[in-house]
Amino acid sequence: MVPESKLEKTEHGLVPKGEGWFVLNMRDAVWRHVDGRGAVCTVADDFEGERQLEQLGVNPFVLRPGEPMAMYHWEADQEAFLVVSGEAVLIIEGEERQLRAWDFVHCPPNTKHVIIGAGSGPCLVIAIGARERDLLGFTVDEVAKRHGASVGEDTTDGGVAYAPFPRREPTAYRDGWLPEMARYV
Repeated sequence: MVPESKLEKTEHGLVPKGEGWFVLNMRDAVWRHVDGRGAVCTVADDFEGERQLEQLGVNPFVLRPGEPMAMYHWEADQEAFLVVSGEAVLIIEGEERQLRAWDFVHCPPNTKHVIIGAGSGPCLVIAIGARERDLLGFTVDEVAKRHGASVGEDTTDGGVAYAPFPRREPTAYRDGWLPEMARYV
């Protein structure tokens, strides 16, 4: 029988401790945020800290217009993204695509991509990625550069790619990050 992971209260929200299953509302979980880079819930994959899950990363991102989710990059494992609310811009393999609520993006391994908030308000994007190989690289891209989401020089070092930017800091959930969802019968 798989045990339940206990939830521990921290100054920024609840975190699961130990092996096992858990249920946690994203509004009660720990987030990371910095102006200009958006907010991300780290309960299932704290990619800026310690990984929580070995095989699968799941991150809800809240991006205001103009805020990039990441730097333009590729990963050795596949990733997928679901825009739940709002609008965003996808830059993928050097092409720009508009995204809106319920658009789904699949990125096979080694697909270069980044998502940037767009429209007139925040957007919510769920990022899902495999964590088998955990290799990535950041490449220069002119389209991504126009959105402030390109490195100046190709690198496989995330520390180098994000050095010019402030880190997202742990924080509690802030009202308005997640949309109220209508219940359908």
